[in-house]
Amino acid sequence: MAYMKSGWLLRQSTILKRWKKNWFDLWFNGQLIYYDQLREDMEDRIHMKVDCINIRSGNECRDFQPPEGKSRECSLQIVCRDGRTINLCAESPDDAMAWKLALQDARIHLNLSGGPEIVLEGADFGSAPPPYTAYPTAPPQVYSYDSYSGTYNAQPPPAPQQVIYTSNGQPYAVAYQYPYQGPYPPATNHVIIQDRRREDG
Repeated sequence: MAYMKSGWLLRQSTILKRWKKNWFDLWFNGQLIYYDQLREDMEDRIHMKVDCINIRSGNECRDFQPPEGKSRECSLQIVCRDGRTINLCAESPDDAMAWKLALQDARIHLNLSGGPEIVLEGADFGSAPPPYTAYPTAPPQVYSYDSYSGTYNAQPPPAPQQVIYTSNGQPYAVAYQYPYQGPYPPATNHVIIQDRRREDG
């Protein structure tokens, strides 16, 4: 597996908000791994396709100031699905733009290298919702007898449900909040049963 991009970036620590120099490796499969200053111990990894929801640069970055001597154009922010925000600072505005483009590429594109893909152990990957039918089956038609008019009338179907899928694929059925479809009642099928009697004269 080959690197998409590697290099030094300054990263703001999460607790003390100090700037630390880290070595970053961005792999073709979307893994962003960063190491300590000695490049010996891995500090963290982010799967860009799964964990990252936004990449900001320059004036788009929020809630932090770049280190002294660095302009705002050198800043980067990786916003993760779990609420983490990784604040980074590149050596130059051009380097920041190169990192942003590489990170966006890793976030969007598939592994085209044909090599083995690194998978996080125990990671909770987002997935598509379970399969569904394009057209729901019609509810069974229910009829009631109207003794006043002597006819059978179709009952309106129950209120429809709206199914919402969350990011983890869990479906939730919610009653549709607007069951009334307009000034006219919904179309119904009427079945009239007449009792035919044979008269043998």
